[in-house]
Amino acid sequence: MVSKTPSSVAVILVNWNGYDLTKRCLQSLEKVSYTKHSVIIVDNASADDSYEKLKNEFKAPLFLRNEENLGFTGGNNIGISYALEKGFDYILLLNNDTVVSPDFIEELLSLAWKNPNVGMVQPLILNMDPIDQIWSAGGKLIWSLGIAKTLGDHALLADYPLKDREIDWATGCCILIPKKVILQVGSLENSFFAYFEDVDWSIRVRQAGYPIYLASKSIIYHEGSASSKKAHDEGMLSPKVFYLHARNQFFLLRRHSRFPETFLSWPYQFLKYITWMFYFCLRGKFKKMKSVAKGIRDGIRLDHRNPDPLCP
Repeated sequence: MVSKTPSSVAVILVNWNGYDLTKRCLQSLEKVSYTKHSVIIVDNASADDSYEKLKNEFKAPLFLRNEENLGFTGGNNIGISYALEKGFDYILLLNNDTVVSPDFIEELLSLAWKNPNVGMVQPLILNMDPIDQIWSAGGKLIWSLGIAKTLGDHALLADYPLKDREIDWATGCCILIPKKVILQVGSLENSFFAYFEDVDWSIRVRQAGYPIYLASKSIIYHEGSASSKKAHDEGMLSPKVFYLHARNQFFLLRRHSRFPETFLSWPYQFLKYITWMFYFCLRGKFKKMKSVAKGIRDGIRLDHRNPDPLCP
């Protein structure tokens, strides 16, 4: 690792009714080899007793509690604001449904130190089960279709060519970002609440002239979809998830898509979500069908220049 005066890192976790997951993540963080880091737990108005139990069991983290569920964006932004006030050099957002490797912070910082102008760094993220399968090796933007593609998704680790490289966007599952970058581009956009907020943030970072990297030697493990009922299965996801997904897709396009890509990206995304609605209609899932329709409408209506938080 590059020799340098140690940088202070604030690790931010958002908890929402997730005692078991957050506990497991905190236990893995206790084994992290990089010592100059502090953990900040932001509780998003959990309705169970997870906040109290975690606070009693773990003495090292700082606990902040919101009076209402502010979503992934609002919860993390509370932690980011606190970390900036305390003068941390780097902010590290980390999903609570992850388990980290002991050297993951060192490897993230090593790449950041080698690239002084870095905007964001994300680790290689593997699935919890099977652990030899990639969950994310960074993201690629395909503006012609309005797609934010996850690189390496479901690829076997042994078959995927890995190296530190520049990527288009970093997943909010785990992002290391320097303080100076946040001060210039701002925090997460609260209006997203959840979904596509990491893509939006990454775009703004790159527009400010900062590259984003994958640190392939930094490894964490992700369970995935835990805050949405631990499901990849459509049947277990709530109508709110589909609302946010549709709304934020079009909100993202309104904020960032440009001519001539809009001639393909907008029709493509309309067709995709209309297909979702048709699918839900055929299966008699009318609440989900209406949620997608409402999401499309609200995503188009939301003023991308002066957005107000929208959440169902």
